[in-house]
Amino acid sequence: MHTPLCLALLSAALSLSFCSLSLVQGGRIWVGRRLGDTGVVFDGFESEFVTTSGASIFTRHGGDGPAVLLLHGHPRTSATWHRVAPLLVDRGFAVICPDLRGYGRSRGPAPTTDHSAHSKRAVATDMLEVMHALGHQRFAVAGHDRGSYVALRLSLDHPQAVSAVALLDSIPISEHLARMNTDFATAYWHWFFFAQPEIPERVINADPDSWYRGDPAAMGEENYAEWREALRNPEVVRAMLEDYRAGLTIDRRHEEADREAGVKLTCPTLVLWSTGDNLEDLHGDPLAIWTNWTHQVTGHSIDSGHHMAEDNPIALADALATFLTNNNPQ
Repeated sequence: MHTPLCLALLSAALSLSFCSLSLVQGGRIWVGRRLGDTGVVFDGFESEFVTTSGASIFTRHGGDGPAVLLLHGHPRTSATWHRVAPLLVDRGFAVICPDLRGYGRSRGPAPTTDHSAHSKRAVATDMLEVMHALGHQRFAVAGHDRGSYVALRLSLDHPQAVSAVALLDSIPISEHLARMNTDFATAYWHWFFFAQPEIPERVINADPDSWYRGDPAAMGEENYAEWREALRNPEVVRAMLEDYRAGLTIDRRHEEADREAGVKLTCPTLVLWSTGDNLEDLHGDPLAIWTNWTHQVTGHSIDSGHHMAEDNPIALADALATFLTNNNPQ
């Protein structure tokens, strides 16, 4: 008599094993979520908000071993690393993936007129405090796109903390601007549009889906859903734009001051760039540019579109793991 009910309950229980699961424990959230046939997204990773001196930073972390901090770019969140982070854990690393200040679920102060509240120096301080809060005094860092500028500033300002740095799809902001020409202005027009006061907010918030186009199949369903939700928050959009406004003003001045003072990266540096991106077409060999900023640089291209952590995670994870193993942070 109760067989149909039992079968229904069993079916529901089996279905739940493939749904989002979270367990709040000690003020933290343990997360394991299925993504199609690719396994569990951030399986075994812990998620929490870390309060820094200037922000509340949403952070995912998991694994044991030498620590590596992964910093996403625009307009992504820490979920962009969902295919790379588990591979690095499997290679023996502790992996930390935060949302940058104002992006995703992280929140910081209101914008300031000089954009210093969203400068790479301020965000780098967040990242240093997150790592210290998680018990990592010395660590490696890899940053993609806008996250690479945070990784650069963190490595320049706090060389005692950073054992190695990987800079992905990037040259310094000041180097981009020093090479300003029609091709660059055409390709990077959004830098200058985002720098305008108020107008970009109105345009983007009117229809985020039309402005930021994502592919759930390419990004992964959960990564896409998290990204899409963040873009519907005007506070997030404002913070992301402040990132660019800071880049053309205070961040550029910080970089130029470092160059004038002869400050360079002292740790081993890896530079990776996407074959499907336009960095090499615009500026030539990125390694040649980075030699002016570091004492120890190696690198190569990755067969990928711009979002290499999503497009070619195996090649990226292998390049990072090899570099980090050769430059063990411990």
